[in-house]
Amino acid sequence: MLFRLAYLAVTNTFAALRLLSLGDRDKDVEILALRHQITVLERQLGAGTRARFAPEDRAFLAPF
Repeated sequence: MLFRLAYLAVTNTFAALRLLSLGDRDKDVEILALRHQITVLERQLGAGTRARFAPEDRAFLAPF
C-alpha cells in the first residue's frame, strides 16, 4: 500500500508539471474530455449507477 501511494505521488507530480505548460483552454478541453469519459463509463455501468473511486483514486484526483 505504501509503494502504491508513493507511485501515485510521483505520477501526480509529473502530471502537475505537465499541466504547467498547458494554457487555460487546453486544460478546459482536457477536463471536458475526462468528464465525458466518466459519463460514458456510468452509461456502460447501467442506469443510475455512478462510477466509484477507490481511496487511491481520490488521493490522485484531490490536488486538481
